[in-house]
Amino acid sequence: MGMTMAEKIIAFAAGKESCKAGDIETVTLDRLMSNDGTTHLTIDMYNNLKKQRIADKDKLVWIIDHNIPADSPKTAASHKKMRDFAKEHGITFYEGEGVCHQIMMEKHVRPGELIFGADSHTCAYGALGAFGTGVGCTDYLYAMVTGTSWLLVPETIRFNLHGSLKKGVYARDLILTIIGRISANGANYKAMEFAGEGLKGLSIADRISICNLCVEAGAKTALMEVDDVALDYLKAHGREPKAIFKSDDDAVFSEVFDIDLSEIEPIVAKPHFVDNIVPVSECEGTKIDEAFLGSCNNGRIEDLRVGAEVIKGKHVAEKVRFLVVPASREVYKQALKEGLLDIFMSAGAMVMNPNCSVCWGACQGVIGEGETLISTGTRNFKGRAGHKDSFVYLASAATVTASAIKGYITSAEVL
Repeated sequence: MGMTMAEKIIAFAAGKESCKAGDIETVTLDRLMSNDGTTHLTIDMYNNLKKQRIADKDKLVWIIDHNIPADSPKTAASHKKMRDFAKEHGITFYEGEGVCHQIMMEKHVRPGELIFGADSHTCAYGALGAFGTGVGCTDYLYAMVTGTSWLLVPETIRFNLHGSLKKGVYARDLILTIIGRISANGANYKAMEFAGEGLKGLSIADRISICNLCVEAGAKTALMEVDDVALDYLKAHGREPKAIFKSDDDAVFSEVFDIDLSEIEPIVAKPHFVDNIVPVSECEGTKIDEAFLGSCNNGRIEDLRVGAEVIKGKHVAEKVRFLVVPASREVYKQALKEGLLDIFMSAGAMVMNPNCSVCWGACQGVIGEGETLISTGTRNFKGRAGHKDSFVYLASAATVTASAIKGYITSAEVL
């Protein structure tokens, strides 16, 4: 019987020739990422161990991205604890470089790797054919100390992509449509695998956006077949694959979906659930107080180009805050070079330093009681971006920017 991509990567990491869904395997991790959301807790647990050791410091990547610059003495103390520990133990450390998943994609992730990240959106790494999955502090600590962990091999849902997206429709619309179709629980502890000829027309930025949000359908991980697009990205960033896997023709999938990309339309996810999706037209006219273009899902240069094209020569609506936050320093520099940041600032937007920002809902752009945000962030749960009685809508960079201009939710097509 054939194997899926997820099964092959886990078997490889377990030093075995094969495994199947439902097996429990002991695996050796290739990389371990942690950010300032929880690393201070991991450090506290580590310091309480009777036998303190780090299995391989070169596999650890620590990134300050959630609350940067520090927003309080408490946060500053947490950052210092993380900074000092990383320096003492020789851990690869980034501060002020951008959002953790963007940094990992730019500098570390390789096809065939098995990566634990202390952040739920670690599944983004599947855009390069790596098995990335989010874990809690305890699992992270165990992997950090031993270099190993255990995994229940997930079943896989296969999504065959056909055709191409229409003009004005984006990967963000595609993945929100898929989540709406299968529901927020539709892929619980399963791998979401994407393949088909339609994949070839999607950029790495598109692929990251898709894989990144798969956890919002409950997925354990997301994976995409490695093709020339992925290999070209890898080469441009000075890396080679660890291994390249694809599902066998006779692999067993729990479900198979065929997606015609040409049928996807611009989508909005309404409060307070990511699978609460409707066409943009159904939210037309909904007043907003703030708009956000950024995050690990839509803060790449391609997203900023889309937003800049929409807003060039126009202006942010009166009494609307529009925060534009590049996902990394490299994205920021490229946007600066292309004049995109000038376009945003001339239009009345606020350009912020690379960080999680509004998506994290704790340090920038926090919204108040009764306020409404339209966002390219990852989640729209109740209270996600501020007050528990606020409202978060999710949409593409184009829809978010158009809404910032009008002051209410609208499609970029009507501008």
